[in-house]
Amino acid sequence: MTVENAQSDQLRGARIHLSDLTGLEIRDCEVSGLKIVDCYGRDVYLGGDFQRVVVNDVDVTSYVEAELDRLHPTRVMARDAASPDDYRAAWQAIETQWEATLDRARQLPEAMLHEQVNGEWSFVETQRHLLFAGDAWLGNAVLEEEAPFHPLGFPAGGTPADAAADLGLTIEATPTLDDVLAQRLERMATMRKVVEGLTATELDRVCGRKPADTYPDQALVAGRCLRVVLKEEAEHHRYAVRDLAVLEAVFVTLPTAQRSKSIG
Repeated sequence: MTVENAQSDQLRGARIHLSDLTGLEIRDCEVSGLKIVDCYGRDVYLGGDFQRVVVNDVDVTSYVEAELDRLHPTRVMARDAASPDDYRAAWQAIETQWEATLDRARQLPEAMLHEQVNGEWSFVETQRHLLFAGDAWLGNAVLEEEAPFHPLGFPAGGTPADAAADLGLTIEATPTLDDVLAQRLERMATMRKVVEGLTATELDRVCGRKPADTYPDQALVAGRCLRVVLKEEAEHHRYAVRDLAVLEAVFVTLPTAQRSKSIG
């Protein structure tokens, strides 16, 4: 039986020694200072926002970041966006890559787009999360819309159920990809319109709202909020294509007749 230890500081500062941790998963946790020493195994995977990572006494941080930037250039465009033209170029690149990726996803059966690969969000859940990110950082913070949150939005992992409900989100919904895209593409069109008319003055404007009540109270300028949207899109596209590759590999192993029926 899997032992679940959630929203706890029980292991803070702990030392796990001479134990079998096969299959251990640490997700959505603060891991500053984490050390794995004199351990052994295979297929060790790390994913997250790490400021410094050392593997066997070699600092691999810069190498990993450079390789990610090489493989996913929109990461750089999103991270470094400074001028209105930078934002426009980044958003154009993001829309272009998502158009191709959505076409790629539609080659798979709808059911596969709801499958989670290695415990990550499914393709549809990723689209729902990006809908929420646009609603929060663009619709709520930047545009101060009267009702910015669509019920199909999917917040960050670890968001309390009551907080999601307060935003009007229906986490347990099971929409089709088309259901989600009907709303998501509309939000993307709003983002396109905003960046098309973006000025340096608007980038520096202090927003009257934060993205959602669950976020810290702090002054945010429009440029920062829009950059979050860009970064969310770039990073989650990276995750999406990573998992699509796994699903595609499974799909091609299906008998031809079953594949044709699945996408027909």
